[in-house]
Amino acid sequence: MKIIVKPIEVVSYTSNKGEIRPLRFRIQAEDDSVKVVKIDKVITKETEKLAGNPMLVFRCQSLIGNVQKQFEIKYELQTCKWILFKI
Repeated sequence: MKIIVKPIEVVSYTSNKGEIRPLRFRIQAEDDSVKVVKIDKVITKETEKLAGNPMLVFRCQSLIGNVQKQFEIKYELQTCKWILFKI
């Protein structure tokens, strides 16, 4: 996987227990077009600290351009920001 670290817009589901599950995200490509990716499967969900900031790390799988790809998105708990970290 290639590390890219780009901010993304995410549509997520939060259960009544407070568990977050990302459903799809939108990212701006280098040619200024906007691409929407539906998250087919969340493989793992972990917590980590990056530079002292607690984050939720989701390893996901989706069909992107007719190719099954795995990627990693992170949710920063203090700022409520989503990041596409690896693809």
